[in-house]
Amino acid sequence: MTFRIELRSEGRLVVVHLAGRIRGENLGDLDRGIEGRGSIVLDLDEVTLVDVEVVRFLRDAENAGVELRHCPPFIREWIDREREVDR
Repeated sequence: MTFRIELRSEGRLVVVHLAGRIRGENLGDLDRGIEGRGSIVLDLDEVTLVDVEVVRFLRDAENAGVELRHCPPFIREWIDREREVDR
């Protein structure tokens, strides 16, 4: 499966459902999909593979207040390791 983005509203939140393999080269599409949309939730339920650029993007997004919903354990652990490196 390739990378897919779906947007839906939940009241004042914009939920961005991500699926498939996300790579650094997809971050431009993701940025365009969420740019200027207000309160964002990234739903990672169907994400199967990421690279380090994506993990750092997710870490930074979460640090900026974006909720990561249904974050797979392997991504959560990688984000946490990246935070440790930054300290």
